[in-house]
Amino acid sequence: MTDAQKPVRNVLYIMCDQLRRDYLSCYGHRHLHTPNIDRLAAEGVRFTRAYTQGTICGPSRMSAYTGRYVSSHQVSWNAVPLPLEELTLGDYLRPAGIRTALVGKTHATPNEAALAHVGADALKQEQLSEVGFEAYMRHDGIYPDGPQFADKREGAPYTHYLRELGYGGANPWHDWANAAAGDQGELLSGWHMRNAHLPARVPEAHSETVYTTDCAIEFIQAQGDAPWCLHLSYIKPHWPYLAPAPYHALYSADQVQAPNRPAPEAVSDHPVYTAFRQHQESVNFSQDEVRLNVVPTYMGLIKQVDDQLGRVIDVLERSGRWDDTLIVFTADHGDFLGDHYLGEKEFLLEPAVGVPLIVRDPRAAADATRGSEQHRLAETIDALPTFLDALGLPAADHRLEGRSLIPLLHGQPVAWRDYAIAEYDYAFQAPARERLGQPIDRCRMTMVRSERWKYLAYDGFRPQLFDLDNDPHEHHDLGADPAYAHIREQHLGYLFEWLRGLKRRTTISNGEIDQRARFFRYGEPESARVVPIGVW
Repeated sequence: MTDAQKPVRNVLYIMCDQLRRDYLSCYGHRHLHTPNIDRLAAEGVRFTRAYTQGTICGPSRMSAYTGRYVSSHQVSWNAVPLPLEELTLGDYLRPAGIRTALVGKTHATPNEAALAHVGADALKQEQLSEVGFEAYMRHDGIYPDGPQFADKREGAPYTHYLRELGYGGANPWHDWANAAAGDQGELLSGWHMRNAHLPARVPEAHSETVYTTDCAIEFIQAQGDAPWCLHLSYIKPHWPYLAPAPYHALYSADQVQAPNRPAPEAVSDHPVYTAFRQHQESVNFSQDEVRLNVVPTYMGLIKQVDDQLGRVIDVLERSGRWDDTLIVFTADHGDFLGDHYLGEKEFLLEPAVGVPLIVRDPRAAADATRGSEQHRLAETIDALPTFLDALGLPAADHRLEGRSLIPLLHGQPVAWRDYAIAEYDYAFQAPARERLGQPIDRCRMTMVRSERWKYLAYDGFRPQLFDLDNDPHEHHDLGADPAYAHIREQHLGYLFEWLRGLKRRTTISNGEIDQRARFFRYGEPESARVVPIGVW
């Protein structure tokens, strides 16, 4: 094996929360310059058509950590526990002696009922509750003041970090990092988007993003030459949209991209889309007053993440880890920010379902593709197979539904997928579900994104169809146009093909099946059998 082919030593898996791919300069933003993320793109491969498997945190992240689609791992929304039998990143890496740690967010929910049933020991319970990670520092973001969130607020390391620095209050994460000060010293909550233009009370040096970066650097430096996989998972630019100075004021309203919206007469009348447009966040973000107050701060939060990643890159270079660490930069999902008259991210259109994906392989075998764009369809579930491939570990093909990106990074010819899949279950969105009169188990939407087309299938409603070659902004819904019936039929076929291909046989590897089949060898000559079945 040549040096160019040797496995990498480490993996740095960077994920931002609610980051749109078009809000990075390497993806074309004209005003928001992200030189450190751009550097990763210049020294790696930038995927232009990467898709999350779920457009909210929990489902997307469980797909990332398991390498499996939402329909397979079953975490269909936030606060839904992952089944204990699902293996995650740490389950594959720890047996190989690779310390697999988390700094930041996972949005994982412990499967307490199953843990009580199996009676796992304390260490195993912790690993299962943290979806396979060693929680070097876990925090899932700010929680409201209600009593139902008291344990989560008090369990967050960042809460205690702030208190140790003298920031008081029952919820210092909110009162300092996610609140501004009014003219009379009153608290102006970041939960209210009208305050997004104001600076957080906490100094930048003590903000969430800097604290997260400090912990990541501490971990990397402590590891020395020992192998590691670190999931550096930033909370931002996820709401609340409030940034510390100077990041709250780096950008102005005239630097905000125009909203991506069809003309009023061209807006799709699809019932599910119409229901989501009536949500409070959609109504508010459809107003220019709201967008122009929030989006500059959203941009500032991204700029802060980029600046902090510069610190991480510096540490990697000084320690020699830049040369032996595979780096993946991505997001769990995007954010509509008023595009399509929507807020949040809970619909399968491009601003929410498309994610940035940049991969830097330090080995010489990847030199030929450095700085290139890759237009093949990539999925969030490709990360785990890529890590296993880069680390020289078994592929686990009987479980993993993603594909290793290493052949693409190394410029090797490879057959690739014809379509990407994303799913969303709006059963948990009572306003939309109730407006539509849908029962809880009939609220699924599924995206099939092929080379040219995007097909959205819905329980109980007609599909939507968009021609992304001629309508990249998804303004013209062809889901009811008779001229495109054959395209819809083709993509319905893709959907059935995908459903049939989901990997359900996960407790035995393909190699074990082949070995067992060779022992039995039904219909073969008697001399080749181990078990004499069917003999006369």
